[in-house]
Amino acid sequence: MKRRERTRQLIELGGLVAKAGLVELTDNDRAVIFGMLVGGAATLRSEQREQALMLWRRRGRRAFENSEEDGAAETPTGAPRKKAEPAA
Repeated sequence: MKRRERTRQLIELGGLVAKAGLVELTDNDRAVIFGMLVGGAATLRSEQREQALMLWRRRGRRAFENSEEDGAAETPTGAPRKKAEPAA
């Protein structure tokens, strides 16, 4: 992979971390974020791999769809974020 492609990939992956709300939810604690990713990788190495991939893929697609429709993504629990009330 060329340097420019690698840089773009890293920026996009960082964007996903931010889009999921992990920066705010962890108070930008990189050890916590990294620990979550390490935990996910461990799950992918386990017998629950296929089940986890199916769940995470479904949840991710739903979050992408929600963010494209109205700018709101799912919360980390999978519930849709509440839309802002219109100003009176």
